[in-house]
Amino acid sequence: MDELIERYIQYLKYERNASPHTVRNYHSDLVQFRTFLAGKDKEAAVDVNAVNALRIRAFLSHLYQLKEQKSSIARKLAAIRAFFKFLARERLIAENPAAGVSTPKLEKKLPRIMTEEEMNTFLDRVAEAAKGGEPAILRDRAILEMLYASGLRVSELAGLDLRSVNFGDAFVLVRGKGDKERIVPFGSKAKVALEAYLPARERLLHETRTGSQALFLNVHGQRLTTRSVDRILKRYVRTYGPGVNVKVSPHSLRHAFASHLLAEGADLRAIQEMLGHKSLATTQRYTQVSINKLIEVYDRTHPKA
Repeated sequence: MDELIERYIQYLKYERNASPHTVRNYHSDLVQFRTFLAGKDKEAAVDVNAVNALRIRAFLSHLYQLKEQKSSIARKLAAIRAFFKFLARERLIAENPAAGVSTPKLEKKLPRIMTEEEMNTFLDRVAEAAKGGEPAILRDRAILEMLYASGLRVSELAGLDLRSVNFGDAFVLVRGKGDKERIVPFGSKAKVALEAYLPARERLLHETRTGSQALFLNVHGQRLTTRSVDRILKRYVRTYGPGVNVKVSPHSLRHAFASHLLAEGADLRAIQEMLGHKSLATTQRYTQVSINKLIEVYDRTHPKA
């Protein structure tokens, strides 16, 4: 089974162009499943043809006993299902034993994101701090403004090169999931923040002599990692944030981007395009708008309202 897992991971990497995050998670999930199947003898060979729905359900039950979150269990089942689907398509097994195993029902919890007022106040405070001209704060302000202005995934933002940005028309060319490209606009405040950061970026490149094409650089002149972006956001929220119990991450700014656009009457299909979602149903999960806001938009825009 180990060899087949490795073969599937190579398929994800080089044929499906899956993100490093997805590849890493799927590999970890499949190795955990294989270890469970091996039982007490962790080094024992596991025959994929001997795996059936009962053994998969036993693994899910084991995960419940470990008190893993339902979302984590659902992801592990998705990895197993995709793995066996691949094996069936390659005719290495007769059928997918995971196809009939039900996915655990997930609780539909909407994240508590910053309101428009809270977000504006937060970014205004960061902008005020950036007036001192410190290079790190100039960069960080540009990062925060771009995350909220464009709704980019953190991996997409970290992957931006300077040449990805069209300052004249205020949009970025983004390489998203599956290596697909899309164009995403950004607003005037993000443009101002980016333009203020560029001289500091140029000085850093001159000092480090790295010649990096990355838009956002660390102190060594190298591309910022997604973890660094996450730490930057959380540090600024602690210092300049709304001071309420809000779970903040780069992904929550993506939620805020979509929710606030919809609250102001933006078309859901347009939001879907900017977020780079294949399915409109995925976009709908990102939109967190009160019924009062929706009624306001309806009353303002519908001809028969």
